[in-house]
Amino acid sequence: MSVNRRDFSQAAALAALFGGSWARAFAQAAGHAAPAAAKALFTNFEDIQWQPLLADYGPGGPEVVILHTDPKTQATQLMIKMPGDFDVPKHWHSANETNFMLQGRVIFECDGRRSDQGPGSFNYLPAKAVHSAVSRPGDDAIVFITVDSAWDINWVDGPPKPGKGAD
Repeated sequence: MSVNRRDFSQAAALAALFGGSWARAFAQAAGHAAPAAAKALFTNFEDIQWQPLLADYGPGGPEVVILHTDPKTQATQLMIKMPGDFDVPKHWHSANETNFMLQGRVIFECDGRRSDQGPGSFNYLPAKAVHSAVSRPGDDAIVFITVDSAWDINWVDGPPKPGKGAD
């Protein structure tokens, strides 16, 4: 793409005149339309459709809901609901992950560090960092999770097995 000095001058003048973004005005002067804005999304907690996280578990097992996935980057926001005394064994994700505790308490372990986290607590786990999590006995937990590309789970020694609680 080549943009001549005249196009740039016109775009700068329009931006100054109308108080808009010079970059947006420049792009429009160069013949590029602004990208379509993404649509806002609102989801109430009571409207969430939880799905089983692991096929081997029936009712009462961990559940997941994918709240949003960016169509371009595949960045994903989701929530996981874990029953009390649930052991999520060592695993990793291809993307950076953040966890924000909404309900209950979960002990996260990564890089030899353990952190007992309750509502309002936050953690960041870099891509491919092997980690585990255990919900406290009798304390169901809900975690809000973001990943900066597609969400996946890569089990180190296999997924959790039904009937096996936290150690």
